[in-house]
Amino acid sequence: MTTAVLDFSGGNLALSRPGTNDPSLRAWSAADELLLQEAYSYLHTDPGARVLVIDDQYGALTLGLSGYAPDVVADNAQLKAALALNVRQNPDCAVPEKTCSWQQPPSGPYDLILLKIPREKDYLAWLLRWANQVIKPGGTMLAAGMIKHLPDSSVDVFAEAVDVKGVSRAVKKARVITCGRGEATLNNWPGTWSGYQLESTGVRIDAMPAVFAREKLDIGTRLMLPHLASVLKPCRPGARVLDLACGNGVLGLSALAAKPDIDITFSDVSSQAVLSARRNTEAAFSSAAASFVHADGLAGPVGPFERILLNPPFHEGGVVGDHIALKLFEQASRNLSGTGRLLMVGNRHLGYHKSLRRFFSQVRQLDANPKFVVFEAWPG
Repeated sequence: MTTAVLDFSGGNLALSRPGTNDPSLRAWSAADELLLQEAYSYLHTDPGARVLVIDDQYGALTLGLSGYAPDVVADNAQLKAALALNVRQNPDCAVPEKTCSWQQPPSGPYDLILLKIPREKDYLAWLLRWANQVIKPGGTMLAAGMIKHLPDSSVDVFAEAVDVKGVSRAVKKARVITCGRGEATLNNWPGTWSGYQLESTGVRIDAMPAVFAREKLDIGTRLMLPHLASVLKPCRPGARVLDLACGNGVLGLSALAAKPDIDITFSDVSSQAVLSARRNTEAAFSSAAASFVHADGLAGPVGPFERILLNPPFHEGGVVGDHIALKLFEQASRNLSGTGRLLMVGNRHLGYHKSLRRFFSQVRQLDANPKFVVFEAWPG
């Protein structure tokens, strides 16, 4: 892991980005720098302010403001590991006693909220409405992001939800938006849930705004679904099956439709994905033996599993590649039973047939189209 030093108004931090040795991938962005700069300007005049940080990625905001004991809420489970890593490199900083997710968010009220602007327009709209519910009247919200990653029509999203006080000039291709509390909340807002009916099973698949492919079945999963029944057929009643990086839970739900007597675990790095999978499972298979884990890969659930189902993400924070999949393949290989199988679908151009063989002695292609390939892999 490469460590770099972030200098800011409150001092400096030695920060590492977990999961990569690429020196070009820092643990912070210019948006983090802007947020810290604006936050310290605010806190200089109101040092007793109650502060909330939303969706910090690798700890720059949380540790940079540790002297003000901010509360922290993040959708991504990776933040906990990043904080544990980076606080060791910055012993004068303190990690919050509790890092919340959307499963159990903090309640406020807050004087100052710092928000990293997400790429997803619907998630941004959701976040702003949620923030309106926990910010004090007269409180300040600072939202920042890299300009190239801002969602389309983000100006309209802010205008509809909050009281925009000002927009900064671009600094290192980042921008910060200063807001006051708006009238819009999540109460009766129709955008929290969206989904579709799965044609093969008739099961309704809904998801919250931060979840991948929440409004329609993605084409990779569509290619994989017809192979579930045959791969699950040898499993005995009670066999443990893991839907890894589950998203809205479509793979695990389809597995339950094919074989209702399995013991299914849904796991995802996104807390909104876990909430979505839970809602869908309870609605369609209320008596199923199901558990739900918010974790970065297999850091949470422990094998062995008889089957692991996987459609791995191929981007993280603007970085596209196979680094997430490689970590999940390695973890899956250690958490399969002796007769276990990994069933996965991935982008053809990422060459997963080669990377799977680094962790599995047996790899078999089950299906393919011009964009995606379905593989079955096992230890042998």
